[in-house]
Parts: sequence; structure tokens; C-alpha cells
Amino acid sequence: MFKSTSFLFYKKYGFLLAQLVERDFKTKYRRSVLGVLWSLLNPLLIMTVQYMVFSTLFRFDIPYYAVYLLSGIVIFNFMSEATSQAMTCIIQNASLINKVYMPKYIYPFSRVLSCGVNFLFSLMALYIVVIISGMKITYHHLALLYGIGCVFIFICGLSLLLSSLMVFFRDTQFLYSIVLTIWTYVTPIFYPENILPPQMKLVLELNPMYHFIRFIRVIILNNGFPDALAWIYCAVFAIISLIVGSLVFKKTQNQFILYL
Repeated sequence: MFKSTSFLFYKKYGFLLAQLVERDFKTKYRRSVLGVLWSLLNPLLIMTVQYMVFSTLFRFDIPYYAVYLLSGIVIFNFMSEATSQAMTCIIQNASLINKVYMPKYIYPFSRVLSCGVNFLFSLMALYIVVIISGMKITYHHLALLYGIGCVFIFICGLSLLLSSLMVFFRDTQFLYSIVLTIWTYVTPIFYPENILPPQMKLVLELNPMYHFIRFIRVIILNNGFPDALAWIYCAVFAIISLIVGSLVFKKTQNQFILYL
């Protein structure tokens, strides 16, 4: 049933979805000299600056710190960029929504997909650093597909929620920028989690990005599979996000036209 529904959706809206993704991707790099190379260079430049600052000032005793740092940056930036762009997609496509009928969830989904293309280039940058660092790439890395899949589902759910809220509350974008800043610092991206005080443990446990990043780091840094609980955490946060986002979007989408 699910396969047949997916096929019908792709057959009916696949071309339109591809056009939206292509438009968003081209718009981002319009009149840019380096173009898509920025997707490769951006995480490397951020990693270089943060590596110089944090490895010098704080001297964290983390093996392969460059890989540790970049793996966190790549995953968190994917979430941050995709949700921020998807949040405004309904408003920015108001003229198209008023003229052409199509499922409205295509708009946030297309933004997530276009950011996913950028993420693939960032992932290439990560593996360049992995190879330069002399780390081995084993069959365990295939488990990254599960972790990245959970991140993608989580982002889709959060994007549906934010894009719905943005239609009714335009302050959502400003509040979310503050949330992202706080979220960045409570996620062990550039510091080890063991430096946090015990009372912060609950915050980590409730932080989806911590579990996603930790899952991926275990694979890349340890060349092993995460424990069973890590797989469950990733799946639970992804499913909860998708369910909540879908329910809110479905309940409010018929009212969008009144606020655009």
C-alpha cells in the first residue's frame, strides 16, 4: 500500500518536486564564482577556524579532533540550514500556492531535499578529512545510512512544524534563531560530552542532535556499530518529529491561504 501510494505521488508530482529542488539549489549559488564548491569548502573552513581556536585554547584530549569536530558541524549544519530554509517556504511560495493546487507539504520537503544535496558535498568534505587523518574506512560505515536517514526524517518533521508555525506567527523565525544558538551550545559539537556537569545529562538525553551526532561519531571514530540503545534513540526522535510535524501541518494547511 505504501509503495503504491509513493509511486503514485512520484508519478504525479515527481517532476514538480524536482523543479522546486533545482530552483532552490540554483538560487542559492546564483552569481557565485565557486558555486557548489562552497558546499565543500564551507564546512572545511568552519572546521579549520574552530579547530585552531578550541584545540589551542581548551586543548581537548580527543583523538582525531578534526574528524570529531567536522562530523558534528556537518550534521548540525544540515539540520540548521534545512529547517531554517523550510520554515519560510510557505510564505515565499504564497503566489504559487494561491494559483496552483498541489500538496503543500511539497514545499518544505523540496527545501529539505535541496539542502540534502549540499549535505552530500559536506559529507565528502568530512571523508576527505577522514582520509587525510589516516583513519580506516570499514564496512561499519554502511550504518551511516541509518543515522543519516533518521536525521533526514527528523528534519522533515521539524520543517513541517516550523513552516506551519511561520504562517501564523511571523516571529517564529526570530525565536528559532535564538533556539538554534542555544541548541548549538548544548550539543557536544566542539567539546567532549564528559566535561558537562552531571545535571546536564538529562539535557543531553533529550537532545535529538546529540544522539544523531553521537551515532555517526561512533561509526566514524571507532569503526564500530553503536549500541542498541543508540539505534532506538535515533529512530524514536525521528518518528516523533515526523508525527508531530505532520499532524500540525495537516491540521493547519487549509488555513494557510487566509494568512498569506
